[in-house]
Amino acid sequence: MNKTLILEPQRMKSLTEGFFAVFQTQPTRFFSAPGRTEIGGNHTDHQRGRVLAAAVNLDTVAAVRPNGTKTVRIQSQGYPMCQVDLTNLQPVESEINSTPALVRGVAARFAQLGCNVEGFDAYVESTVLPGSGLSSSAAFEVLVGTILNHLYFDGRVSQPEIAMIGQYAENVFFGKPCGLMDQTASAVGGMVTIDFFKKDAPVIQSVDFDFAACGHALCIIDTRASHADLTDEYAAITQELKAVCAHFGKEVLTEIPQQDFFAAIPQLRKTCGDRAVLRGIHFYQENDRVPQQVAALQEGNFDRFLALVKESGYSSYMYLQNVVPAGYVKQQDVGLSLALCEHYLQGRGAYRVHGGGFAGTVQAFVPMDMLETFRQGIDAVLGEGACHVLSIRPQGGVEAFPQEGN
Repeated sequence: MNKTLILEPQRMKSLTEGFFAVFQTQPTRFFSAPGRTEIGGNHTDHQRGRVLAAAVNLDTVAAVRPNGTKTVRIQSQGYPMCQVDLTNLQPVESEINSTPALVRGVAARFAQLGCNVEGFDAYVESTVLPGSGLSSSAAFEVLVGTILNHLYFDGRVSQPEIAMIGQYAENVFFGKPCGLMDQTASAVGGMVTIDFFKKDAPVIQSVDFDFAACGHALCIIDTRASHADLTDEYAAITQELKAVCAHFGKEVLTEIPQQDFFAAIPQLRKTCGDRAVLRGIHFYQENDRVPQQVAALQEGNFDRFLALVKESGYSSYMYLQNVVPAGYVKQQDVGLSLALCEHYLQGRGAYRVHGGGFAGTVQAFVPMDMLETFRQGIDAVLGEGACHVLSIRPQGGVEAFPQEGN
């Protein structure tokens, strides 16, 4: 499969004009990193478990030019200018939870690997909407890593390594204890299953499958709920699972045999609480489900795959409990979106909470003959354009090129 990415003339024009308007010169190169969709493995990556994920045909793209300084200047469309002084490659406390932290973190890791990091100017446009559940932050990290890798390191860092650099930036500089799934899916491209058990050497396997060939559309539904004020909800998942692991003197659940976990439930209920136990049960079930999903796709057993997607959704709702934030009564956007999916799919296809949960998006596999009715029904409740029909993109983080003749 050809992994070269060609930018459409209109997009190339928009990027070039945007770059010139900001920097008063012409860009010399173009780069792109896709958003991602999680297909299997909900909240398994931070426990070094298994996932099934794919890059999608929405991306973050940049027009770029080296600027001969030690400053990175990135103008993202619709946002304030991000400027980072590369003479300081240590975490900056005031930058926590900010874009400059991600840029500084990626640059710092490249410098640690021996890269002579220099400055560049970039004008960025994105179709990966923030908070969409398609991981705009990972796409941005992969984009910056891909730019530095090509401009100043002769492309010697592999795409999986760029993913790990993005995770490092997010963990150490940005201040978010994320797993590695988002960055890996964006960096590598296509559909991949990843086993994160080996901390510094995740096992990545491509999965070649076309959902459209099975008569289904891959849909992502924007529940229109905000992630704001939900940081504690996300953090509670990892904190509660860490407490379970601490009972065994281990770092992650993949280091604890499932039978040992179940045998310890009476003690875990007292020390960690029932929700932590239920979240642990979700992890073990979900981690076992991923290779079953991969096998179903490889065997062409699409009905079995859909059944496993539904099981994943039920587990996330009942055990992981990342659908309704604690105490939310009037607003239950994700729960309502799942109910709409069930209503309009009428027992066909499959649906599940997607990504982090609590807000963001729901994923659905919708039979083609139901797609228009399904989309209209979802949009009527959640708003026009809430239901996005996506395709899987073969390219990960790459340099992009104009069409010949443009």
